[in-house]
Amino acid sequence: MERKQDIDEILKQWPFDPQSVNVRMLESAQRRVLQMRVDMGILQLETDGRPDGNRFQGATTYFEFLQRKSVQAENKFELDEDSCLEIDREFVQFYHRRVCWLQLKEFELAVRDADHTLGLMDFCKAHSVDEQWTISHEQYRPFVLYHRTQAAALAHINGENEDEENPDMAELAIEEVNEGLLKLHELFVEYDAEDQFDDDELVQRLTEFREGLREKYDVGLTLKEQLEVAVTNEDYELAARLRDELSKRAVPGV
Repeated sequence: MERKQDIDEILKQWPFDPQSVNVRMLESAQRRVLQMRVDMGILQLETDGRPDGNRFQGATTYFEFLQRKSVQAENKFELDEDSCLEIDREFVQFYHRRVCWLQLKEFELAVRDADHTLGLMDFCKAHSVDEQWTISHEQYRPFVLYHRTQAAALAHINGENEDEENPDMAELAIEEVNEGLLKLHELFVEYDAEDQFDDDELVQRLTEFREGLREKYDVGLTLKEQLEVAVTNEDYELAARLRDELSKRAVPGV
């Protein structure tokens, strides 16, 4: 008797909802995988390394493999057509997994995967000979930065009681947003689009998110923001005190 190979029953048990991101985690004693329900099927992703589980001569991602090749070539390395195709696959896979982590509120893992994508984008800029191909990916850098900034901020307050104020963690979250906005601004300057920065949708979303955190957790200006104001006003005595306070708050590895 021919073995049934379709996945009709699995799809029936997990209906697709076009109004939300359909994600779940499956765990066993041996393995943990992410699944994303899409319109006509299911994507299954590994939680570590490359989402499809492929390895490249021992490297856990294609990016890692390319970095090794680049070092071996003493940085005289250029991407060929086959490499570009594999990079495209890796970009898409990490995008899907990043969306899964965000939906599951695994924000630190979303930051990890966003950093991988940003690092791979940097590598492409440095080693691609096809400018148009590079630009085809660079156009998504603001969106990846947006995801990373949002996830990094939420990682500070994730798990906190929604009804309790935690200004210390909220302040750290606000600083993550400020850092993300700074990186976005640098990107707009790099591409001679600084005049479009304030009107950019992602910038406006992050700004609204930051101000929402201030209101929810009753946070005024953060120490870093107070320091910037003090320096602008040439109040160097206050600036020195604020720097000391920031130094005392600094935690190794944060």
